[in-house]
Amino acid sequence: MGHTSAPSLQEKRFAAYTDGLAKAAGHADRSAPLKAYCAGLLLPGERKSVEPMAARLAPDNVRRTHQSLHHLVADAPWSDEAVLGSVREHVLTAMKRNGPVAAWIVDDTGLLKKGTHSAGVARQYCGQVGKQDNCRVAVSLSVATHHASLPIAWRLYLPESWAGGRERRKATGVPEEIGFQTKPAIALAQIRQAVEQGAPPAPVLADSAYGNETRFREGITELELQYAAGVHGNLAVWQPGEVPRPKKRRKGRGRPPTRLRRDAEHQPVSVKELALSLPAHAWKIVTWREGTRQKLQSRFAVVRVRPAHRDQKRSEPYPEEWLLMEWPSGETEPAKYWLSTLPAQTPMTALVRLAKHRWIIERDYEELKQELGLGHYEGRGWRGFHHHATLCIAAYGFLVIERSRFSPSAHPGRLELRAAKIPPHFQPRGSPDARRTA
Repeated sequence: MGHTSAPSLQEKRFAAYTDGLAKAAGHADRSAPLKAYCAGLLLPGERKSVEPMAARLAPDNVRRTHQSLHHLVADAPWSDEAVLGSVREHVLTAMKRNGPVAAWIVDDTGLLKKGTHSAGVARQYCGQVGKQDNCRVAVSLSVATHHASLPIAWRLYLPESWAGGRERRKATGVPEEIGFQTKPAIALAQIRQAVEQGAPPAPVLADSAYGNETRFREGITELELQYAAGVHGNLAVWQPGEVPRPKKRRKGRGRPPTRLRRDAEHQPVSVKELALSLPAHAWKIVTWREGTRQKLQSRFAVVRVRPAHRDQKRSEPYPEEWLLMEWPSGETEPAKYWLSTLPAQTPMTALVRLAKHRWIIERDYEELKQELGLGHYEGRGWRGFHHHATLCIAAYGFLVIERSRFSPSAHPGRLELRAAKIPPHFQPRGSPDARRTA
């Protein structure tokens, strides 16, 4: 970046880290802009879109740097999966020095976006504002130890309104093989890919938007992974110790019946009904971690149940699993429910701590959005959206490595990475303070 003094140890580590990422991106011409892009994301500055980063990186040569960075994210055909694989390899090695991988965490995040022409933009629920709004939504899979976490897969959710829109797909470069998939289907594909790539196995955590879907939970089990997945209060289960009626014997000739059955006196119940029917002594106070001001604790109960979703179409009952329920003190009814395939000998405290470990990725997204500019990409294309996110995750991965070494306070803008001084009158396009000219 135009400096003559010797690089710091942190700069040397950053250079070694980005060397590995550049190799994963393939073509040698991508090496310098990729390293610069990651540095630009980590340097101080409010906007992390291409032009402001170009100004911070090369204030005397903004135009050429802007073109180089823009080409890298918007046009260059490098593989997001290959670069994220390199990030995972480097960062997990550092993370595991402080403890094993404890969980894989499924999540999705909304990124506000104006207009209707950017890939995947639609009016849909956006967690960033807690309501329906014009936004993009991306599904991610993260790996977490007890101390740190990192997204290892990231994909834009393409609403049905986009899936069949030929003109918009072509204009934004949505690949032909990408059709409509539900968010749980995207997440399950990410989990399957992580298994194939040899990511250290761990229980999968997901909220009720994913866990309530039977096919999602079954898919995790088929991959020989355990889960602790949120479910809705109306999900049907058999009471502890109960199973569906066995197939009815038929007299005479004909094909013997194979499906399970129910009758008027023998029906499953919702998990909410089951929770409300439990005696008071079934609920125990459990502390799952230290909060910033106090211990985090609530009331929980656990029972062994069998899910009942469409089991009339099955020949064997679903296996038993844990139903974990939370009913905070002072509330009129239970608040949350989870199904879990952890072993039958698992203590309730361990179940609670695992189910609640999803909190750890909140920090990831807070920093990715607020400090690393995850939602700042201004282009409309599918490729650019994913390339920018991949490099944001790569830059965040370097922070995770540094924190795992000796510096928990490592944050964007406070690293030993240096940049040239920006000219005082420079105003990037898109800046709120940019002057309109005739």
